[in-house]
Amino acid sequence: MSDQIEAFLEMMAVERDASPHTLAAYRRDLADADRAVAGGLMLADRAALEAWYAGLSRRGLSAATAARRRSAVRQFYRFVLEEGWRIDDPSQRLEAPRQGRPLPKVLDREAVERLLAAAGEAGGAVRLVCLIELTYASGLRVSEVLGLKLEAVARDPAYLMVRGKGGKERLAPLNNSARSAIRAWLDLRAPPDSPWLFPSRGKTGRLTPRRFDQLLKAAALKAGLDPAGISPHVLRHAFATHLLEGGADLRILQTLLGHADIATTQIYTHVAGDRLAEVVQSRHPLARRKGDAD
Repeated sequence: MSDQIEAFLEMMAVERDASPHTLAAYRRDLADADRAVAGGLMLADRAALEAWYAGLSRRGLSAATAARRRSAVRQFYRFVLEEGWRIDDPSQRLEAPRQGRPLPKVLDREAVERLLAAAGEAGGAVRLVCLIELTYASGLRVSEVLGLKLEAVARDPAYLMVRGKGGKERLAPLNNSARSAIRAWLDLRAPPDSPWLFPSRGKTGRLTPRRFDQLLKAAALKAGLDPAGISPHVLRHAFATHLLEGGADLRILQTLLGHADIATTQIYTHVAGDRLAEVVQSRHPLARRKGDAD
């Protein structure tokens, strides 16, 4: 690859603290474009880039992969302009591909119980059970859970005051199971002088999203669940879907999740609807079975 691409990757590592995984993805995406256009990215014109980009779908790449490669190329050219290596950006007119919004992955109640049981047997069990109980009970984003200060739970609250996206505050509920898990964790939490609810000895001083995800996936394997379908965000989806299945109002759910636009929340109605239909078809005594006569 060109020296300019290597310089861009070095900038991403040093100035933006990009992870090795992120850097590897940028390297693959930029290498693909660099090989595909005549003379490489530094000499590419708009027509050559548009031809490369149009060819991604013909090669069978998904819209999500094409969007990621477009983003990598556009960030690279912004860096090139800032360095003064080119005076134009040939990627400006690359339009993002249309992507159907994927339905969120959801755990059913039985899977949540299995995950909790497995977490209780794993190393660091009390902390992991607390993380799962807290995330599932409140529907918090992973950044919100791991950003909780010790003072937020100092008085065994029934609700947490959370500052979410855009600095907006909202109340997040805690059920008795979550509060019990928090109390158990507070008895063992270390180091005790940390201001964070989930402290760590890493440079941030608190547990990272990546580590939380690793612990969840390990518990999923132990529980006999597919770890690819388990993440902190999936627990948030489970919270939302199970509330809707229980009859919760969509506007209330919007508030609990901290969504600015109710259209973001409405995706859960599709998930809940599909799951409710499945329950009716599989459990209702009059549901039509395969092979039944019309």
